[in-house]
Amino acid sequence: MKLYKFTPETLEYKRVPYLYNIFKAVTLIFGASFLLGGKTPLKTEYITDTESIILIQDQNKFTEEKLIAKIKELNFKFPHIVLAQAKLETGTYSSRIFKENNNLFGMKEARVRLNLAQGTQYGHAYYNDWEESVMDYALWYASYASDCRSEKQLYRLLDRQYAEADQYVSSLKHIVLTENLTEIFN
Repeated sequence: MKLYKFTPETLEYKRVPYLYNIFKAVTLIFGASFLLGGKTPLKTEYITDTESIILIQDQNKFTEEKLIAKIKELNFKFPHIVLAQAKLETGTYSSRIFKENNNLFGMKEARVRLNLAQGTQYGHAYYNDWEESVMDYALWYASYASDCRSEKQLYRLLDRQYAEADQYVSSLKHIVLTENLTEIFN
C-alpha cells in the first residue's frame, strides 16, 4: 500500500513514504479495535480537501513472473541475460538496494542519458517502483547495448562498461545455465 498526499501548489499527489509506517500502525490499532468490538476504523470525511490523502493498494507488487512479463513486453534481444542481471544484482531479489530503492539492476543515477531515477540513495539510483527500474534499464540498453548482435558482444559490453564486480560475466553465465533461463523466453 502506498500513501499519497495532495499538494495544492503543484496540483498533484505526491508519495509520502515516511507516513506509511505511521499509517500502518494506526490502521493496525484501529483495525484491531474494530475487530474487538470497538469503534469503526478511521473515517475519511474528517480529512479536508487540502489534506486529501489517497491510499493506493500496491497492485504492482513485485514478483519474478511480472518481471519476466515486463522483459518480454520490452522485447530485449537477449532477455535471459537481462533476467540473470536482475537476479545477480539483487541477490535474487533480497538486496537492500532492490528492497529500498526498487532498483533491480544496480543502476547508478545516469548523468549523460535520459533516465527515470528519482535520485540517489545508498550510492544507487532509486525509483518509485520496480517497473521504473526496468524501464530505466531499457533506456540504458537502448543507448548502449542495442547494437549487440550476439550474446558474446553483449557479455563483452557488460564486462567493459556495466560490471563493477570481478567475474561478473562468469556469474551471469552461471545463472543463465544453472537456472535454465533461456527456456523461460522460448
